[in-house]
Amino acid sequence: MKNKTHDIVIFGATSFVGQLICEYMLDQFADGKLSWALAGRSESKLKTLKERLGPLAKELPLIIADASDLSALKQMCQQTKVVLSTVGPYDLYGEPLIQACVATGTDYCDLTGEAHWISKMLKKYEQSAKHSGARIVHCTGFDSIPSDLGVHFLQREARKQFGTPCNQVKLRIKNMRGAASGGTIATALNIAQQIKTDPDVKKIMANPYSLCPSDHGNKTRQHEVKLEFDPTFKKWTAPFFMSVINTRIVHRSNALSNHAYGNEFKYNEGMMTSNGIKGKLRARSIYWGLGAFFAGISSRPIRALLTRFVLPQPGEGPSKEDQKKGFYDFRFVGTTEKGEQIMTQVLGDMDPGYGSTAKIIGQVAACMVFDVTDEVGGGFWTPATLMGDVLITRLNQYSGLTFTVLES
Repeated sequence: MKNKTHDIVIFGATSFVGQLICEYMLDQFADGKLSWALAGRSESKLKTLKERLGPLAKELPLIIADASDLSALKQMCQQTKVVLSTVGPYDLYGEPLIQACVATGTDYCDLTGEAHWISKMLKKYEQSAKHSGARIVHCTGFDSIPSDLGVHFLQREARKQFGTPCNQVKLRIKNMRGAASGGTIATALNIAQQIKTDPDVKKIMANPYSLCPSDHGNKTRQHEVKLEFDPTFKKWTAPFFMSVINTRIVHRSNALSNHAYGNEFKYNEGMMTSNGIKGKLRARSIYWGLGAFFAGISSRPIRALLTRFVLPQPGEGPSKEDQKKGFYDFRFVGTTEKGEQIMTQVLGDMDPGYGSTAKIIGQVAACMVFDVTDEVGGGFWTPATLMGDVLITRLNQYSGLTFTVLES
């Protein structure tokens, strides 16, 4: 990682979330302790962004590279320690950059929530990344930092209290406010299309261990939350739409850490409503609504209508005011084999898909620059296994996330 011009390059800087990341980086690293650059395919858009960012951005370098130009991507990678990529859907645009980072031994983080694409990248590039020294970390935004580090934090505290990890953990979303981004919607549309046309993708999306190493040995049947009453919180619970990626990242973290959470570890996620008939009806509407949404986007005519008239487009997003009004409150409940129980919270202070995600991935990239030593080998890591406690400390201090142990 020596002799690099920049610490971080933000690839896709002119995207909606890319601009938020740039604003955050200017605010956090105006002291010059971190060197970073803006990258993308359009020089004119990059210059416009640089002007809009104001005087503090005056000296920021610009790098021109198209997501499909492997040669330009390699040249970009050779200039930096870490590439932070916002260019999705990654299944459509992300592979050449992974290839370039792996070839040049450059560290990488992104915002993907596409399990099928991650699986594909693992099969094609994991061994090469281990050889070149490139540390590749997917899912470093709202999906799946709160889940992955939330479980890591709970297990750390469980070991302190009980001397053993919890073999069962559940995440329940108590409350959340924020809109899905145009990029997230584009990703969902692409996944729905892939599931319909590719049986292998369907298998990956149905397997909770699909991102674990082939020798992981996990056979424990995992519970998938649909519509149920949660006895811990005494509230009705519906599916959480991000669980399809979050659960897989958490299980990969367990596998990569030599089953630090246990050989028969169980984990699931759900969204709480309330108790009584109103809570049940709301949970049912969420359950049916998610089913209707994914059924709709699986149909080409309905998908076309939704894309044209209803769904946000890539590049669109909420106002600054709406971002500040957003938040999320995650509650984790862990149970040991002896029945001992611990409850923790991860609280985010802005809307999940934009404001909070921008701050999270900014600190992930900084953590990879400052806190991950060269002794850590290359490969495809998870946030918890590559950065763990040191990233939790950063997120607590600088990103508006709080990790707390609650009274059971």
